[in-house]
Amino acid sequence: MSSASASILCSVLGIVASGLCGGVAGWSVTSLLGWSGVGGALAAAVIGMLVATGAWIGLTSLLRALRLLQ
Repeated sequence: MSSASASILCSVLGIVASGLCGGVAGWSVTSLLGWSGVGGALAAAVIGMLVATGAWIGLTSLLRALRLLQ
């Protein structure tokens, strides 16, 4: 596998992992609060995107600090 292909694969895996964390967090918070309908879906989407972005930033920073990512 070339370096470019490995980089793309790692990025895709990171995006999927971050999105999964965000989706679970958004669903969990809205379920815990008992929110449903359109308002619950919008809240879950916003919470999910915020958590996914934070996870992406955190994972990227960690991998850079460990010098596993340049």
